[in-house]
Order: sequence, then structure tokens, then C-alpha cells
Amino acid sequence: MTSHLIIAMLAAGLTSFAQPEASLRYPVVMTAGNCGAAAAKAVEQTGGQLLSAQPSSDGQSCIVTVLVQGNGERPRKVTMRIPM
Repeated sequence: MTSHLIIAMLAAGLTSFAQPEASLRYPVVMTAGNCGAAAAKAVEQTGGQLLSAQPSSDGQSCIVTVLVQGNGERPRKVTMRIPM
């Protein structure tokens, strides 16, 4: 009987999570220093898949790493420095 109550409470809690917007073209994870826009720009420019985005030590730009698929080749990593 107790397990039914626990399952009901878990199900109720899971339904309260917000759903992601369908308008986002690429999943973007916000990082400290707001590198989200820089990450989106790098993904848009390369057509690749976001691997990481982090603020640089100077705090003026973001270091974004993207995985770019080639024509039947292994994907290559591209690292870019993009202003915030």
C-alpha cells in the first residue's frame, strides 16, 4: 500500500517539470558568464553539435567546442573563441 502512495507522489512531482520550448533548434546549456548565445552562434556557423562552452579566463569571450560531421569521415572537433 505504501509503495502505491510513493509512486503516486513521484508521478505528481514529475508532471510539474517545465517542458522545453519546441522553438529551440539546438539544445543549449547555459554556463557561467552567459556563454549560451556564443554556443548557439558556434553551432549555427559550423552546423555541428555542441560539446562544451565555457567562459575564458579574461571573462570577455567564451571557448566553445563543436563536433562537426564530415562527408563519410570521422567527425572533427572545432574549438572557437567567441565574444560574449
